[in-house]
Amino acid sequence: MNRFKILLLCVLAGIIISETAVTAEKYADVTVNILTFPGPFLAEPVERRAMEFAEATGATINVTKVKEYNDLYKMMLADFSSGKNQYHVAVYPAMWTPDFAQLGYLEDITDRVSSDAKLQWNDVVPFFRKFITTYNEHVYSIPLDGDFHMMYYRKDILDKAGLKYPRTWNDYIKVAATIHGQDMNGDGEPDYGSCISREPEYEAYWYFLSIAAAFLQSEGTSQGIFFDTRNMKPLVNNEAFEAAINIYLETAKYGPLNELEMNTPELHNLFIEGRCGLAIGWGDIGIMSIGSNSKVKDRVGAAILPGSPRVLDRNTGKIADCDTARCPYAINKINHAPFAAFGGSSGSINAASDTKTKEAAYAFLSYMSQPKQSNTDVTLGITACNPYRFSQFKKAAPWIKAGMSKDTVKSYLGAIGKSLNSPNMVLDLKIIKSHSYLGGVLDGILNKLLTGKLNKKQAMAKIEKGWEDITDKIGRDKQLRAYLLSLGRKVK
Repeated sequence: MNRFKILLLCVLAGIIISETAVTAEKYADVTVNILTFPGPFLAEPVERRAMEFAEATGATINVTKVKEYNDLYKMMLADFSSGKNQYHVAVYPAMWTPDFAQLGYLEDITDRVSSDAKLQWNDVVPFFRKFITTYNEHVYSIPLDGDFHMMYYRKDILDKAGLKYPRTWNDYIKVAATIHGQDMNGDGEPDYGSCISREPEYEAYWYFLSIAAAFLQSEGTSQGIFFDTRNMKPLVNNEAFEAAINIYLETAKYGPLNELEMNTPELHNLFIEGRCGLAIGWGDIGIMSIGSNSKVKDRVGAAILPGSPRVLDRNTGKIADCDTARCPYAINKINHAPFAAFGGSSGSINAASDTKTKEAAYAFLSYMSQPKQSNTDVTLGITACNPYRFSQFKKAAPWIKAGMSKDTVKSYLGAIGKSLNSPNMVLDLKIIKSHSYLGGVLDGILNKLLTGKLNKKQAMAKIEKGWEDITDKIGRDKQLRAYLLSLGRKVK
């Protein structure tokens, strides 16, 4: 080797070493404080990726986990509004974004995202890019998890009974009734046709809304399921909403006796113990079904949420049969409306942070969301991170590596793809005080309905009044504007 080549190699090696050293010390003088969920779900990947990022950049990353989920909103609001600004980043439910963005607490990262090649923004499914990370056409967060409900079913149980998986909610009832009471895991005990979480003050309302969505929205995501987009009147006291209530009450006949006390983690456990023929849930069930403690590995199918051949006609307020005008996205005259329950988790930057801290905070959130990291995280049950990128459900290899069979991967990723690619995907409520409408009014009244304290007509009337009271207290015009913006509509 001649002297020139030796010299050139030495120079190149020096450049590489120098660049590595610069990267490792890039944020050596920066501390980023992150506030997030209680854990392990969602907090686990934040902590793990924070350690990697700190080692690579020299930054000091402190992760604070709230003790209870309900503390997260309160601590974010207290910190940002008081001016203490102890936390530079919050990893939180994306549906809260309007509350904090409209008050100016969140950094607008639109320009950063558009110039960040490593983030691969166009790999993020349009639904999450357009509806989950943005507010008023500006990007305020980076997605770390994509949440939506799907239906799961026991392939072996349905095959044995000669049944196809349910395409409509009426099919769901028929299948659940047929298989209910069978021993599905070989322990000699009768098991359940349907498993749906109904515990109050937890997440029961999301399961109900996964049923109601197919009856209330048929013209695409921008139509919404919660309010009339002309006047902010609730869509909760009509024949279509009543039809959803009927399904919700009927499914309870084929579930565990203690289903009114069953939360989501308990539902997950019941399903992987082999005790449920059908279930509604997030992507976690699919991942947990292949775990070491699962009794249903390679026996689980997944599908887009069941639909309805009848939907709300907003001009008449009545329920009507699907036709090409009323249900333009229907499949075989069945309106499917996959519901983005919870909507996923995102990371946002406190707008009051200094410039260098904002830079490091953004770099961390970008690192965590980039395909190299996130495409692994969505395959791990402990993370509770569900797919939100095209590359996460179009490539089978990571899932097979995680332990899924090819048939299970095909079913699971196929259901994810059909849901996320649906032009009629339903957005969770994402306006000011959204939790008061859902976790407050709707949740409480659904529980009274299930326990017989209210009949259907009383329940619908009380939900309508409760929602109207919240809207009037905040301001109807203000809430209507926020609702329209959340649906991606242009507002003057």
